[in-house]
Amino acid sequence: MTGAHRRFGWRRCGTNVIALIFCVVWIFPVYWMTVTAFKPRNEIMTTTPAFIPKHWSLVNFYSAIMQTSFLQNLENSVIVTFSAIIISVFLAFLACAALTLYRFRGRRVIMVLILAMQMLPGTALLIPQFIVFNQMGLLNRYIGLILAYIAMVLPFSIWNMRGFFLAIPVDIFESARVEGASEWQILRKITFPLVAPGVVSTSVFAFITAWNDYLTAYTFMRDQAKYTLPVWLSSFTTPAGTDFGGQMAASVLFSLPVVVFFMIVQRNIAKGSTAGAVK
Repeated sequence: MTGAHRRFGWRRCGTNVIALIFCVVWIFPVYWMTVTAFKPRNEIMTTTPAFIPKHWSLVNFYSAIMQTSFLQNLENSVIVTFSAIIISVFLAFLACAALTLYRFRGRRVIMVLILAMQMLPGTALLIPQFIVFNQMGLLNRYIGLILAYIAMVLPFSIWNMRGFFLAIPVDIFESARVEGASEWQILRKITFPLVAPGVVSTSVFAFITAWNDYLTAYTFMRDQAKYTLPVWLSSFTTPAGTDFGGQMAASVLFSLPVVVFFMIVQRNIAKGSTAGAVK
């Protein structure tokens, strides 16, 4: 083995070790949350931490699910999150089609404004949104929270999906127009299948952002029956103390939809090819 091969081998080994360390650091909080959810209270409230429960228990999950507000808050999260995903991804698709496939005056200015909106922190927009929604009577209503989530995820959704539109050869659309296809037929039958991976990845981002939001839901919703699951998680902390077992079990239940959603759509992320699209 030459010296260059040995150096490459050591470099690759060092890179793998560093990657393994990062993986362990990243996954340990998830592991600790999961095992704590299965521990009985006496094993949680101890000065000597146990990395593996001595007695596995489902009591924490039962107490979390049996809370009166769990099912209602779950329903609220599902309604708000999926409504925001569908609307924001649809609007992002139309916006990307207009900004990349067609030429018109002011297109660059619109892209700069979208980028500027993406760079603004969400907390900076919270107070102006609250004032506007209060004047419009949208506080403590699902539609108000859905609109807030759309405004939160739409700028990035447009930028994320735009790269997939730019990768489509222009010859595809010219060939379709020559053959008599309308613009809506081009968008529906040609453009959408080609940018399907971008639609999926954008949906994943929109879902995670809306599903995990706490501050907006807590600020805009006044009725506890209309809270979402992130706000429900804070109910395990009271002036009397924190139910760590119940909170960890609730966190596991809260994370499961994200994992399931990603597992469902991850097969489609790699799909989408332009092969054979042009005659």
